[in-house]
Amino acid sequence: MMNYKAFWRNSVVKVALVLALVLLLFSACSTTSEKVLVTRVIDGDTIEIQGGDRVRYIGIDTPERGDPYYLEATAKNEELVEGRRVRLEKDTSEKDRYGRLLRYIFVDDLFVNAEMVRLGYARAYPYPPDTQYAELFSRLELEAKQAGRGLWAR
Repeated sequence: MMNYKAFWRNSVVKVALVLALVLLLFSACSTTSEKVLVTRVIDGDTIEIQGGDRVRYIGIDTPERGDPYYLEATAKNEELVEGRRVRLEKDTSEKDRYGRLLRYIFVDDLFVNAEMVRLGYARAYPYPPDTQYAELFSRLELEAKQAGRGLWAR
């Protein structure tokens, strides 16, 4: 005679384990991202979003106030994101030492961090542990240098 209690107990355990594995795999494969409104551009690699948080672009560095090409980099960032809804994607770190969110920025299908480097408005700036796109940024910087774009103009 079959022991229905044991059968039921084993089936429930198996289903629970399968569900737990599926959830674990799903969470490991998904990236943390959210859509937000950009309310202000601070400079070429920093924005302010609705709610007042500041967001520092991961993996790139643009000229600081007073440095050559600061105005151009800031203006390009404004053109790309100001007043628009953007998707923020997290890498490893949540915030930098100044309390700014660290994120990759997307406007529709445009990867803003990469576009700033590709056009020569920013340098690749790998800062571990947030290096998911470091190779892409380095490749784009080399292409911008070779083409003499932006910061690399001859």
